[in-house]
Amino acid sequence: MSNTNNATNQIGLEKADMSEIIAKLNSLLSSYHTFYINVRGYHWNVKGEHFFTLHPKFEELYTALQIQIDEIAERILTLGGTPLHAYSDFAQHTSISEDQNVKDGTTCVKGVVKGLQVLIEEQRQVSALAAESDDQGSADLVDAYVQEQEKLIWMYNAFLG
Repeated sequence: MSNTNNATNQIGLEKADMSEIIAKLNSLLSSYHTFYINVRGYHWNVKGEHFFTLHPKFEELYTALQIQIDEIAERILTLGGTPLHAYSDFAQHTSISEDQNVKDGTTCVKGVVKGLQVLIEEQRQVSALAAESDDQGSADLVDAYVQEQEKLIWMYNAFLG
């Protein structure tokens, strides 16, 4: 398939419509990176009676986040954009705050829930914008993440009681 129309990208979507989606995806990518760093910190530093439960759960979560980060960056590339890749860019565009020196399991889990809630809100915005621009691929990508993350919030909140 040859792209002969300069107004569309390589997958036939209007370039002008994609700039805002690419920007939103880059912000989402930044939030994912910050959340990933937080979850790695929880994994490394959690202490206390729930260590043996939480340590592997946090590893499972950050491993999944690595895959999602890669998929978001590849979607940005597919749309004709350039994914952000510098920590200074992530810090500027993230919606998630750094969580430093957290060791208590309950506090770590609360940080996970809060981070997931922020990601879900951002992804719902991306999905709505993508739907308006007939970008089914971006909408499907983030909608699948939302569905899984909603379940994770329920599970982590069950842990919190």
